[in-house]
This record gives sequence, C-alpha cells and structure tokens, in this order.
Amino acid sequence: SGVTSLDTPVRSSWLNMIEIEFSALALQCLSLRLPDTVIHSREIAAWELARNDAQVKVDWQFTTRDARTKLARHYPNH
Repeated sequence: SGVTSLDTPVRSSWLNMIEIEFSALALQCLSLRLPDTVIHSREIAAWELARNDAQVKVDWQFTTRDARTKLARHYPNH
C-alpha cells in the first residue's frame, strides 16, 4: 500500500519545531546567492548535515505555565 503511518506528538509543538528549522534554514542557507539549483541543493545538504552533527535542539522560551498565562484568551477551556 502507498500509505505510511507516522507517529506525531499529540501537541502542536512538533509544528513549531518545523517552523523554527525552516526559519533557520532560510536565514543561514537560503539567503545565499548561488548560481544554480545543484549547488543550492548541495549547500542545503551540507547545512542539514552540520546541524544534525551539532545535534541542535530547540530552546523553548516558555514554560507551560507561562504559555497558558500568555495565551489564555486563545484557550478558554484550560
């Protein structure tokens, strides 16, 4: 079958992590003026390898309590 099942976290923090990674990629790699897509692909692969080798982690700024306080109006039932 062509369907693959993936386990994702219940909360939306995984989506935030993806957005953070894309932002880092855009700032650190995609803003470079490169002559063609082949070189651009190599640069992205090198960036990804370096980031994975460095085991970069998300540095969350909010505790759960801080987030609930700041975002309470968006989540009235919690």
